[in-house]
Parts: sequence; C-alpha cells; structure tokens
Amino acid sequence: MNSQQLQTLPPNWEEEAKKYLHNNNYVQAAQLYEQAIEAEPEIKSHYWHLGLILLLKGEEVEAQTIWLLAMADGEPDEIEAWTSDLIQVLETAAEHYRLEIGDYVKAWVIRQHIRELQPDNINNLLHLVGLSTLRQTYTEEEVIELGIIDILKSKTELDVDSLLLLQIVNNILDQSPFKRLSYDFAEAVIPHIKGNEDDSVLQCLIPLIYKLAYSAKNYPLALSFTQQGLKSYPEYPELLLCCASFYQDLCEFSEGIETAKLYYSVVTTLADQVYANHILMRGLMSLGAYGDELDFAQARHKALIQSLIEEQPLDLPTGVTARLFSSAFFFPYLQDQPEENLLIRHQLAKLAQTNTESSFKETVAQCRQWQSRVLSPQPLGKKLKIGYLSHCLLNHSVGWLARWLFQYHDHENFEIYAYMLGAELYQNDLKRWYMSKVDKAYQLGLDDVSAAEKIAEDEIDILIDLDSITLTNSCQNLALKPAPIQATWLGWDSSCIPAIDYFIADPYVLPDDAENYYPQKIMRLPHTYLAINGFEVAVPDIRRDMLGIPNDAIIYFTAQRGYKYNAHTARLQMQILSAVPNSYFIIKGVADQESLKQFYGDIAGSEGVNPDRLKTLPLSPTEAIHRANLAIADVVLDTYPYNGATTTMETLWMGIPMVTRVGQQFAARNSYTMMINAGITEGIAWTDEEYVEWGVKLGTDENLRQQVAWKLRKNRQTAPLWNAKQFTHEMENAYQQMWKNYIEDKH
Repeated sequence: MNSQQLQTLPPNWEEEAKKYLHNNNYVQAAQLYEQAIEAEPEIKSHYWHLGLILLLKGEEVEAQTIWLLAMADGEPDEIEAWTSDLIQVLETAAEHYRLEIGDYVKAWVIRQHIRELQPDNINNLLHLVGLSTLRQTYTEEEVIELGIIDILKSKTELDVDSLLLLQIVNNILDQSPFKRLSYDFAEAVIPHIKGNEDDSVLQCLIPLIYKLAYSAKNYPLALSFTQQGLKSYPEYPELLLCCASFYQDLCEFSEGIETAKLYYSVVTTLADQVYANHILMRGLMSLGAYGDELDFAQARHKALIQSLIEEQPLDLPTGVTARLFSSAFFFPYLQDQPEENLLIRHQLAKLAQTNTESSFKETVAQCRQWQSRVLSPQPLGKKLKIGYLSHCLLNHSVGWLARWLFQYHDHENFEIYAYMLGAELYQNDLKRWYMSKVDKAYQLGLDDVSAAEKIAEDEIDILIDLDSITLTNSCQNLALKPAPIQATWLGWDSSCIPAIDYFIADPYVLPDDAENYYPQKIMRLPHTYLAINGFEVAVPDIRRDMLGIPNDAIIYFTAQRGYKYNAHTARLQMQILSAVPNSYFIIKGVADQESLKQFYGDIAGSEGVNPDRLKTLPLSPTEAIHRANLAIADVVLDTYPYNGATTTMETLWMGIPMVTRVGQQFAARNSYTMMINAGITEGIAWTDEEYVEWGVKLGTDENLRQQVAWKLRKNRQTAPLWNAKQFTHEMENAYQQMWKNYIEDKH
C-alpha cells in the first residue's frame, strides 16, 4: 500500500462519497472511488461502487468495463464470489433508491444489471416487475419476457421472498385487473407463499384473498391462496373464516360446514363467536336440508348475541365490528317474527355503529361536515345530489332490478352518483351500463371507509343504500353518516343502522303497524316499492321429456336459494302434490343437490308422495335462460317465511300462476306486494291451509290457470309493477319529501 497515495484521500472519505451520492453529485463521488482504487487496488468493493456510480450517471458501458477489469485476473471460484459481492452492492443500492429515495427509475436500472449478472434470480425479476408497477409502466409482455411464470411453475423449491410475491400480485391486479395473465401469475405464485415470524406475510395475504374473492369474483383462486396460507398458519382464525366462506360460495357445503366448526372452535371473544356461528349457520342453511343441527346453532346464536349486547364492548377491532352488522342475517329465514328480528338487528347495529364511530373519529368528523352547512329549501336550478351505494350494480338481482330507476332518472333536477364497492377488478356489460347512466361513478375496492370519504367530498344530499346488511363494508360506510339523509331500498329489509333515516316500502310489503317497531322512518311509495319494464328472456334449454315428465302432467316449480327451504313449507308443498294426481315438483336453487333431494324425498315419503315425482335442477347458464325455463311450470310454489323477490318478479313477468304464503315481515310479503301490483289476487294465501288450497285449486283447474296467465300478460301494459317510469317519478317525489322533511326538522 502506498501511504502517500492514501493521504490524497480525505478522512472519512466513504461518508463523503455517500453524501455526494445522496445529492446526485456523481462526479465527485466517482473521483473519491477512483482515488481509493489507486490507493487500494486489491479492494474489489471500490470497483463495485465506482461502477455503480458510473451506472447512475448513465455511463453503463463504462460501469461494465470497470467491473470486468476488476475480475479479469480472477480464478473461476474467485469470480463467482466477486460476482456475488457485486450483486449484493447493487441489491443494497436498488433497495436504497426504492425505499429511501423513491427513485424507481434508478432502482429499475440497477436491477436490470443484476439481471445481466444473474438472469434467473427470481427475487430480482420480481423486483423488476414490482418497480414497473410503481413506475406505472407495467405490461403483460414484461412478465412474459422475464419468464417469471415459467420459473415459478417449473421449480417447486425457490428461495423466493413470499412478501415480495404477494405485494407484486396485488400491484399487478390493481394495474391490470382484467387480463388473464394477471391471474395466471397469481396462480403460479401460490405454491411459493410461506409464512414468516413477524406475520407480515399474513398482513399482505389476507387483503389479497378478499380482493380476489369479492372484487375479482374469483373464489377458486381466493380459496387456493387461503389453503396455502393455512399450511403456514393452520388455525389462524381469519384464514379459517375465508376458507369456510369460499367453500360455501363454491357450493362445497360439507367442507364449508366443517371448516366453520373449526373456525368457531378457535375464536375466543364473544364478538368473534357470534360471527363464527353465523358462518356455520350459513353453511347449514346452504345445504337446503337443515334440521336439528341448525336448531341448535340458531338457539346458540340468540344466546351469544344476547350476551354480547349485555357486555357492550366498546373497543372492538374494525373488522370484527363490521361483521356484527350482518350477524343477524338469517333470522328472517327461520322465523316470521319481525319485532324480535328487528330488535336483535337494531341492537347489533347500534353496538357496531358505536364501535365504528370510535375507530374512525377523524373520518366521522370529516364525513359529518354537512351538519355545519347552512340549510335552505332547494333553490331554483339547484339539483339534489343522490348517491347510490352498492356492491350489486352488476349481474346480481339488485343489478337487474334497479336499472330502471337509473334509466328514467330526471337529470334536470337530480345529480346521480354511484359508489360501486368491490368493483375495481370486475367488469361486465351491466356494470358499464350503470356507469353510463350516472353523472359520476366510482369503482371502489373494499377498503374500510373510502366510500364514505368520497360521498362526503361530493356533498351528497341523499344516500341510497342498496345493500342493507348483505355487505358489511356498506354498513361500515353508512354508519359514518356521510350524507345528511340516508335511506335503504331494494337490497334487503332494513339494516336497522342508527345512521339510516328511512326505509323505502309500499302499502303492502310492510303491515300497517310496522311503524311501531321499525327503527327507521318508513317512506311508503303510493303503489309499489319496486317496478321494472320487463326482463330479457332467452331460449329454454330444458323440456319435459328431458326430465321424464309426461306432457299431460301438472308441474309445480320452485327456484330459491337453499336458505329459503324448510321442512314446514316443504310439507305443505308435498300435501299439494298428494292432492293433485299426475303432478310433479321441480326444485331448483343454490344448495347441495343431493341433500336437497334427500330432504324433499323424506318429506314426500311421509306425505305419501312418490319421490320419483320430485325433480331437481341445477342452475341455468344465464339469467335469461333461467327465465325462459320457467315456462315449463304450470304453477310456482313460493317459499315461506322468506318469499321470493327477483324470482317472483320473473315468474309474474312470464305469466305463470303462483302461490305465496303472506306473513308479517318484509321477507314474507315480497310476493304479496308484487302480485297485487301485477294485478292478481289468485294464489295469495294468509294461512297454511289457504296455501295448500290455492296450490290444489291452481293445479286442478286449468281454466283458472289460463285466466291468471291471461291477466298477468294483459296487465303488463297497465299494472304498477311494470311501469318503471311512473315508479321512478314516485321515488323522486319521495326524495324531494325526504329533503323537505330534513329542512323543516332543522328549522
């Protein structure tokens, strides 16, 4: 070593070089390293850093020359070690520029040179893709060119960073959500996800799972990620919850039930137990053949909820809080006791809202700035801002039914906004149609309260909730009260959230005394709470001979989710079949087909009906084909205590007589209001006995069936149920009345 040369280097020269680099003063930084190489030519790291500096200056050829010069006299094993050292220097620099400086271009350039040194370094290739997403330059071609999917699929054991994998999948789905390659990439990633000690993998994995399931609607892929996560975290509650839910969504009900039981067994707090038991009930009811086990789960559910209400916890995590909103979902399917059901729902919603407000205090203040606005009647020319919040404005019952309101809205007097939850990764024609019919549409994820923040920013006057408690994220946003007036319409019964002001109904769907026990004000429209102009109908894909049913037989039909089937109503339906010779019963719906067949078969046997007269049908390929297939039915038998809704509308539109049992709750009166507003009373039963009588009468009296069918077809031209334009005008009058009430209440 030449001491005279060393003296030309300033003290702490490496620190000086770092400062120069930090300030992008590459010339002086390079000079220091050049001096260091002259003084200590044997120290290879000086060459690595000098080359890095030249690379950052844009002198890539010079950088490579420096590195090659340093390795020129090495043996193969030395070159391998030096290359590893060089890569480490470049890795450190790339992460410095990515994380600390935020200069993604420089980080990308550095990693491109790492790729030249190590073409198959999977973590580096992943970083390159990740940097492209951060730079907003990502394309599918990049993944193909880098060969990442092939590497992930061909090698079962890779030293790959699981957290990095998950972050990049998330980024790719955000930037390229509608490309098949994005999901191919995600699928290739799954076997390489491994847990770690600090749970950072979990913190990235779980949001990705929910994004795949509820935004991309890709339940199989979401389930695969969940199952992979369970290999590292076998009894992690959130993963068990996801697994149980996805099994059920994929109609793998037995697996869903068993996983739900395991989920229930590992949670310890009352709030978690309530939701775990809810998921178990969901699985049992999806079978379409529930019995003693569900009775036990229902009784336990009431006891757990009661204990939770008495405990009144005020420090619940936000995810747990949100789930409480929907935890009373199944009671209307099991009992027609609206006062009890609404009280339970209201108590849970009140507790959930209190915890939500506590968790999001700053957001609450931001969302409720409307409280300080100066109020006055709507000035001339001022449009009321109407916002619609939903995850269903796509191929969903709500999506099919709500579109007529959007079609006929008066844009001269109303400014229409759509806040579409879980919509950023999913596209279809109906969703695009909705976006074309509003003044402003947001495609949102399932983030905690992002929708509420945007609603508040837009200064929405009246916010219409289309989801009720069918989506907990909707409830959480509504609980923050981002609009001065909030109302629930269409998607379900009242959510009972205290922040909701109105529930939109009509003269029939709620009994006259409902105001006594509904926590919201009931806004009754003059005729019907829902109207459409019709449905698209395709070509049927089933015939009688395909099902082994004679041409002269009477076909009874029902098409509902497994939730709605129960032994009591099934027994009434079998009594109808027993009284009508040469009759058959077609049962269709989202349920376990074998369990459903066994369930109805056992009841048929007890009522003296040959089980061969029962036929089950799988789901139709499209909604339009399902409606066409309804033409096979002579009479549709409705469910109770939870009626059909969309299925009833479809039945009436197709001109098919039906029998419904009217109850007291909203869910038990849907078919009643729809039949009244379609212009028929034949088939409306107020008791079990009348249900059977109407079923037998419609099955045995061909003239009566023809009269009902003729009235239904004729009334398409005049009935309120099929006059969407009139209905829209009545809804808009209701909005004006809500605003008038609000102004008067504040003065």
